[in-house]
Amino acid sequence: MTNLKFLALSGTTGVTENLYIYEYGNDMIIVDCGVGFPDAEMFGVDLIIPDFEYIKKNQDKLRGIVITHGHEDHIGGLPFLMKTIKEVPIYSTKLVSGFIEEKWKDHKLHLKKVNVFNAEDDVIRLGCFTITPFRISHSVPDSVGFVIDTPEGRMFHVADFKFDWTPVDGKPFDITKAAMLASKPVLSMACDCLGSTSPGYTESEREIEKRLHPIITEAKGQVYFSTISSNISRMQQAIRVAESAGRKVAFIGRSIDVKAGIAKEFGYLHYPDGLVISPKALLKLPKEKRMFIISGSYGQAGSALYRAAMGEHDFLKIEKEDTVIFSGDPAPPGSKAAVDFVVDHLIRMDADVHYYDLQEDLHVSGHGCQKDIEMLLAMVKPKYLTPIGGTVRHMHAFSQMAQGMGFEEREVFKLSAGDIVEFSHGQAKVTDHITVRSVLVDGLGIGDVGSVVLRDRQVLAEEGIAIALIKYDVNSKQLITDPEIISRGFVFQGKMQNFLNEVGKELRHRIQTLKEIEPQSIKAITIDYLEKFFYAETGRRPMVLPVIVEI
Repeated sequence: MTNLKFLALSGTTGVTENLYIYEYGNDMIIVDCGVGFPDAEMFGVDLIIPDFEYIKKNQDKLRGIVITHGHEDHIGGLPFLMKTIKEVPIYSTKLVSGFIEEKWKDHKLHLKKVNVFNAEDDVIRLGCFTITPFRISHSVPDSVGFVIDTPEGRMFHVADFKFDWTPVDGKPFDITKAAMLASKPVLSMACDCLGSTSPGYTESEREIEKRLHPIITEAKGQVYFSTISSNISRMQQAIRVAESAGRKVAFIGRSIDVKAGIAKEFGYLHYPDGLVISPKALLKLPKEKRMFIISGSYGQAGSALYRAAMGEHDFLKIEKEDTVIFSGDPAPPGSKAAVDFVVDHLIRMDADVHYYDLQEDLHVSGHGCQKDIEMLLAMVKPKYLTPIGGTVRHMHAFSQMAQGMGFEEREVFKLSAGDIVEFSHGQAKVTDHITVRSVLVDGLGIGDVGSVVLRDRQVLAEEGIAIALIKYDVNSKQLITDPEIISRGFVFQGKMQNFLNEVGKELRHRIQTLKEIEPQSIKAITIDYLEKFFYAETGRRPMVLPVIVEI
């Protein structure tokens, strides 16, 4: 007997890496394919992507991929997936298609163009699935929810959303179409739960412009405005305020420049000719006439804002009396410490810094709060619910809220990554689980960084390394000289050289007590002795690396 399967491959217990699968018989579709961001202790890791193994094994069933919106945690994994499976059609709204196709260029992928659908009247048919998009409100324009008609019944899939009746782009949540689609019985809904711990309704994006106006108008020097690169609506507001304040604007940072260019080309970002100019032209104007929309709102080392703050940028330097506006929360894991560092540095420089801790409300969440979620549940009235896009605590709060509206606990599926819900004859239950792992992307390497490598990197970062250079006579099977101990990040070699020399002499004595002085036994005793000795003498545990030079 064929059942409908809903598989949360990732994106349930974590806010990012959103990837969901709907499967029935020989047909399968994917909704979203995002990336995650490394924690502070994931040294050297650039991104985290979902485990694609299940998709690779079932790629002959895959009929297509549909995308809800243009944030990285919903589209960033696409190039990595397309490198591992045969090409399948991808469907998105117009703005999102531009973001995705730019990724093809970055990854040097020669793929077909993304299929663009109109959220007002298009319908997508993929195998046995009929997918009807409807417009929703979020912090990036051109976001949609999906109604997915399956042989088992109608499913709603509403990823990141809120109800904003006065959005910057003038296109609010299409509640009329959503309500019409919900007029037929809805079997299940996968729903954004990130705002389930926040009371009330989420505030409208339009309120931010009113708060930005006095800050930018009264600024004495240059203005640096930073938000995430996909937040086109926030950029639009900043540009409008800059125009009213008599300032010209330049985009700084590749991610901001590229996405703003796509949004302008596709008609999602509007400004008169001559208002946005090149950085070179802007620098010729007086400081009080300049505003830079700059990347680096999460404090990323190497970002344009970070380099300008540290005086390392090629042509920008933030100075005393310049104004820096962070219009966003440091949301991704590990970003809070980084952005705090940049903010503190800017404050010490006497810049006028406007940031999250000042409670100036310069950022509005793109996620619906409790009342938004309750309104959606009341409108759709699904039989079953699956909270997505949050953490365990968000799923729990979502379930409690749903139960308060009359749902039973068993009707709300709080899934872990890899859990499979099966639907049959109007009933649903979790029937299976596949093992999935987070795949770490480190430079050009994908999946070759695991827990052992990360643990080694953490040791190197916190404790340093001690290299024991040992010269070994292969004929006499004796050491030629005392081992040379080289410190990197462990102790300062200049001041501790006598200490390291004594350690080398004692290590040679220990090696000479071996019955058979062979390279393997030398390595073993070197690691054992130095680890114990260094901890006893310094309280530190550096990584010990024996290097045997055979002569």
